[in-house]
Amino acid sequence: MKKKIVLVFLCLLALVACYPIIFLFTGSFMSAAELKDNLKPVLAGTSGYVEWRLIPMSPTLRSYVELLIDSPEFFKMFWNSVKLVVGILVGQLLIGVPAAWGFAKFKFPFRKALFTLYIMLMMMPFQVLMLSNYLVLDKLHLIDTHLGIILPAVFSTFPVFIMYRFFESVPDAVIESAKIDGAGNLQIFIWLGIPLGSAGIISAMVLGFLEYWNLIEQPLTFLKDKTLWPLSLFLPNIGLEQAGIAFTTSIVTLIPAILVFMGGQDYLEQGIVAAAVKE
Repeated sequence: MKKKIVLVFLCLLALVACYPIIFLFTGSFMSAAELKDNLKPVLAGTSGYVEWRLIPMSPTLRSYVELLIDSPEFFKMFWNSVKLVVGILVGQLLIGVPAAWGFAKFKFPFRKALFTLYIMLMMMPFQVLMLSNYLVLDKLHLIDTHLGIILPAVFSTFPVFIMYRFFESVPDAVIESAKIDGAGNLQIFIWLGIPLGSAGIISAMVLGFLEYWNLIEQPLTFLKDKTLWPLSLFLPNIGLEQAGIAFTTSIVTLIPAILVFMGGQDYLEQGIVAAAVKE
């Protein structure tokens, strides 16, 4: 009996958590007139309450056609997002993976202090570092360029922290055995470290994708040219008259994140557990 009660309770929580997605999915198939009538009390400031149906009265694909065929700016922003995310994740692989391995397996002066500094930087929100980042990027003439978004994110401390936890779990005895067999540090890192820490690397990449696919503050701060904006800034420019496109854009934007999340869910759970373990 208790199990059934817990199961019902969890199903209700899951429904509450999934309702926003159901809300978006339903709205993306509503006609413009139906959306306008439903959302007027909120978006137009009229009296009354919002009414919403899980099944549209007159389902239509007009919003999808308008977004995917008649909105070239959507595809421009979409590819801007792809460029930013791919550039950041590739950079984090090249910089973050060796850094995490170095912190985990090499002994050098002030290692603990430097890693503590990494953790402190990870805890600082973007607003704290925004001015210093802006001044540095301005001196480097990277304001209003995609590189100005990619470069600071490449040196993010969070993926290093995640991967460090996995690399730290690699047995030292395995590394010593490889050294006895004549393997150098680079060979050990490539043939032992990366394969044994692959779960942490994938976890960091999944978390990174979910974060950088939805960037808002950094592009708004560092990109003045709207043609460089990512897809995450497409929605704020849509009002009541384009509510259908707003719902459709939300669904289309959500699809890559859902696919990445589902593909890396197991690794993501491992990364969250690793991040929760105290030093």
